[in-house]
Amino acid sequence: MCTAVARSDRGSYKTVDCVLAELWLFFTDILIFVNPESGLKGTGTGFRDFLVKRILQCAVTILAVIVINFFLFRIMPGDPARMLMNPRMKPEVRDYIRAQFGLDKPLMTQFVIYLTQIFQGNLGVSFFYNRPVVEVLWPRLMNTILLVALATVFSTIVGIALGILAGWKRGTKVDVGCLVFGMGTYAIPTFWLGIVLILFVGIPLGLPASGIRTVGVEYTSFLDQMSDILRHLALPVLTLSFWYFGEYAYIMRSSMLDVMTEDYMLTAKAKGLRERVILRDHAVRNAMLPTITLVAINLGFIVAGAIQTETVFAWPGVGRMIYDSVSSRDYPLLQGSFLIIALSVVIANFIADITYGLVDPRVKY
Repeated sequence: MCTAVARSDRGSYKTVDCVLAELWLFFTDILIFVNPESGLKGTGTGFRDFLVKRILQCAVTILAVIVINFFLFRIMPGDPARMLMNPRMKPEVRDYIRAQFGLDKPLMTQFVIYLTQIFQGNLGVSFFYNRPVVEVLWPRLMNTILLVALATVFSTIVGIALGILAGWKRGTKVDVGCLVFGMGTYAIPTFWLGIVLILFVGIPLGLPASGIRTVGVEYTSFLDQMSDILRHLALPVLTLSFWYFGEYAYIMRSSMLDVMTEDYMLTAKAKGLRERVILRDHAVRNAMLPTITLVAINLGFIVAGAIQTETVFAWPGVGRMIYDSVSSRDYPLLQGSFLIIALSVVIANFIADITYGLVDPRVKY
């Protein structure tokens, strides 16, 4: 999982994700070691034990994330209280502000309060906005899901199609063209690509280069509002999609090449089946398995946003909010954001495991 997302617009989260992966494997080994006969070995004990194993892994991982999530931001340099206070404030006013946000309590007391609030569904109050984290995070989350989900769906369709074409036409000019295009889009930094698209696509076509809506415009209908939002989405969605193209194309091409060497492919050709039937029913279906895992991981990162893309296009999403929160030492907002991201990644991996077994009957629970 770490290698799949090691280089991306989500680079700010790769460390947390790698820690997640290591913790996942570590606690799984502990569970098997403590009770090796509990059915957690995954050696054909059935779908029920497989499901229980995955649920336990998710629960332990989420608990570990909550602990890391709290202490990770406490070791950051700087005092968040300085961002809240005016140097000219009286000492009693400063003490009152620190007490209001719980910054005057010992670290372990703050941790107990944090755990209590988490299990109550309360993510705390933002230092910077002085509002509940949920109220600040929710609209940003919806904007990010809209942006990244569209880019993921579009790039998945195009990238997988390119990978299938390149793998099926291995060694031809079509294969080389797909490889060059995929390598080029994968290697280009998203912030640089965004600027290039603004200059050579946005300006000639009159597409907006920042924000989510046109400032000062009153919409006469819902269709006018959606049309304006879609125009603002065009450039950032295209920027993210270009990076995803290469990722999906390379994985799919590699899977296709592995499938092409299987005996059942030779048998299908010997039966005289049409090339289109072989490609559709034998090659693509089996080659899709590794891609399912990658798509699921990327779907888990939808809520993480894209810091570079959202910054270039001034898109009011989670990625840009996290960037601003780091600058202002807004611990509750950062904790809430990273908790939502971690939950989405864990759930996405859980869904990928289940889907993998359903798609491929050869997978033994």
